[in-house]
Amino acid sequence: MKFLFSLMILFSIQSLAAPIDRILAVVNSEIVTQSDFADFKKKVSLGQGLDDLLLLGKSTAELKKDEKLQLDYLINEKIIESEIKRLNLSVTLEKVESEIRDIAKRNGMTRAELLSAVKGQGMGVAEYQQFVRGKIERQSLIESEISSKIRVSDEDILGQFLRQYPEANAGIFEYQLAHILFNPKKGGLEGAKSRAQDVLGKLQAGGNFESLAEQNSEDTNFSQGGILGTFKSNELPPGWDIALSSVQEKGFSSLVASRAGFHILKVVQKKLLPDPRFEKEKERLRSNLYEKAFQKHFKNWLDSKREESFIRIN
Repeated sequence: MKFLFSLMILFSIQSLAAPIDRILAVVNSEIVTQSDFADFKKKVSLGQGLDDLLLLGKSTAELKKDEKLQLDYLINEKIIESEIKRLNLSVTLEKVESEIRDIAKRNGMTRAELLSAVKGQGMGVAEYQQFVRGKIERQSLIESEISSKIRVSDEDILGQFLRQYPEANAGIFEYQLAHILFNPKKGGLEGAKSRAQDVLGKLQAGGNFESLAEQNSEDTNFSQGGILGTFKSNELPPGWDIALSSVQEKGFSSLVASRAGFHILKVVQKKLLPDPRFEKEKERLRSNLYEKAFQKHFKNWLDSKREESFIRIN
């Protein structure tokens, strides 16, 4: 009995001597402990297992120096893990192993060679599997919540090109035009203008352009529908390119003048003939715009999730 009592005392002393893993932060139902933080600091010092996405534009060097950034990283990681669970995006070990084999194949290695190289960098197999699992799950989350909501249009790319190269011309428009001509030889300039305004009013009220062209055009070379031809913007009479710049396909202009008289122009077709430099730069600009949009959307998404989450830092 005395021996048993001595063992109980010894066990109690050892239990009291065991270090307590202090909780640094609570994130929803998850915790970040002192040992989690110590393990992460080791990863940071070795530059291993870090997700560039969670750096939020900061460098690894900045992360190494700032413990607040390190804790924020771990909190954001917990938030993302919570969302992965909520959306049921967790992956199986089989999926992880399949991805590891694909990584090895892409690098011209066997699975064993890849894991040996990983081990040589100080990361165990289980740790590497967890790292790959996190990458797959986060990619699924990103595609679901962020990437699918980003759109980069050709107009966005063109605008960026012109901002980056203000001296450049991204291209010129080519128009297929139809017109209704009002000839000043019939009733003089004022008469021609008055007739033109009357027909313009009918078009604005919903009238059919082709029908009104056939009924009213004073073009001696009139062709069906009032088709005038195809022109590049630098081939048009003075002022026409400005009048047409805001007119969409199938739309019509206000009155425009030429030596022949007054015209109402219809844009049958409109397309951009690009500058060769714009075509060369287009995909690079698209990629840059997407990356900027992605970083912005991800930060906004993460900020909103932090606001929705219960976070306590001890």
